[in-house]
Amino acid sequence: MAAFDLEEQEQISQIKGWWEQYGKLVTLVAMVAALASVGWQGWNWYKGRQVQDASALYGQLQKAAAERNAQKARELAGELIDKFAGTAYADLAALLSAKVQMEAGDLKNARVPLAWAAAKANDAALRDLARLRLATVMLDDKAYDEALAQLQAPADESFAARFADLKGDVLVAQGKKDEARAAYKVAIAALDQATKSEAVTLRELAQAKLDAVGGAQ
Repeated sequence: MAAFDLEEQEQISQIKGWWEQYGKLVTLVAMVAALASVGWQGWNWYKGRQVQDASALYGQLQKAAAERNAQKARELAGELIDKFAGTAYADLAALLSAKVQMEAGDLKNARVPLAWAAAKANDAALRDLARLRLATVMLDDKAYDEALAQLQAPADESFAARFADLKGDVLVAQGKKDEARAAYKVAIAALDQATKSEAVTLRELAQAKLDAVGGAQ
């Protein structure tokens, strides 16, 4: 019995010694782990709340767009971009608000959300789409050089034909038929393998534009 007591005392002494040496570190690690767990849960809650709030605002924006209320759409999109720029709803809000402004004939205010989306949208394809729409607005606004600056090669190859086609339109507006012809040829080449009806229609339209500026010269 005494032998067991001695062994227990030795074990207790060893534990006490180990704890004196490492106890503060263990406590610190445990605290950090607990805080990290709480922090992760808090971050997930915050992100979830952000998405919910952004979704609610986007719903209001859709309603304003359906009512063709350009001012309300502009305000809601601005709030979404300001408060929830890290969500997909901000990207979509920029595109939707710009559409409403364009339909209202307000090219100046259509540019603002498109410029933001072209530079900062979370998705590369959405950035390309925003650049394409921004260049369209600039073409309508006769800001040709600015439009061409937006029409550099897209990151997403699926937009290549549309970029080239619009570039041809801008060059035609500038009276640069030779350059426009080259742009339309690029658009047609990108669509040669297309099978979807929309792509085929775009190819036919690009071909008609090419013919109008001198065809295969």
